[in-house]
Amino acid sequence: MRILVTGASGLLGLNLCLHLAEAHRVFGALHSQKLIDPPFQTLVSDLSNDRSLESLLKKSRPDLLIHCAAMANVDACESHPEEAHRINADMPGNLADLCKKKGIRFIHISTDAVFDGKMGDYSEEDTPNPLSIYARTKLEGEHLVAAEYSCAIIARVNFYGYSLSGKRSLSEFFLNNLKSGKSVNGFVDVMFCPLYVTDLVDTLMAMVVKELEGLYHVVSPESLSKYAFGVKIAEKFGLDKNLIQPKSVTEGGLLAARSPRLTLKIDKLKEAEITPPGQSECLEHFQTHYVEKLPEKIKAFAG
Repeated sequence: MRILVTGASGLLGLNLCLHLAEAHRVFGALHSQKLIDPPFQTLVSDLSNDRSLESLLKKSRPDLLIHCAAMANVDACESHPEEAHRINADMPGNLADLCKKKGIRFIHISTDAVFDGKMGDYSEEDTPNPLSIYARTKLEGEHLVAAEYSCAIIARVNFYGYSLSGKRSLSEFFLNNLKSGKSVNGFVDVMFCPLYVTDLVDTLMAMVVKELEGLYHVVSPESLSKYAFGVKIAEKFGLDKNLIQPKSVTEGGLLAARSPRLTLKIDKLKEAEITPPGQSECLEHFQTHYVEKLPEKIKAFAG
């Protein structure tokens, strides 16, 4: 299969490309961040430019496009709402329209943050109530994709893994600081259902094989607090869990509001006979890749 991945230098996009390149012809679309000698073909493109986008699709001729590119810095979105709307809402809508016209299968990556987190255990039928500009524009992106291409997969996700900078995920934050013996805060009142990134990739591809369509929650069936997540990482890597200070998110000094209970139901995914792994299995994969020096390999792509 020929697969085009946007945002190929981001945490999800890069891991998608690396994982899928073992069995597929993968093209990674880049914007400003270049990659050095990755094991897949890279194409530089401005996704907001129609001519550049047409050229990208002509060069890659994908059977499947996985749209990971986004303005994902939550606080930056608060400061630049128009840019956030252009990237997180308008862009995926345009991509969905083009993919429909060209008969290209399309996966749009959204976020669990579309919910306000007051209730938790949300299904796809529950009404979102985004608290931040980031979450609001991602929800608008969902709506535009669904309106343009009803056969597209819209995946609400939460994931972690290794990135170019080593600073993009909560898992890296805990691991790097704990290895350095630094004290960090862990929020006890923020619940989530994260997947290790390659487990997310495997789940998305299982959805493609089963020809699923529409909106799905694609997260772990098990939830935990961000504090507990940090403790599990410490225990898994033999680090000092006492360096993690249990704190409330209200003490975090964050610009944008965060949702406290982002626990999502995956019943719809299970009905399709797809069940992502639980927290222990995901952390096992996270540690295995660490031992295999995946963080160093990924950082090398940045030079």
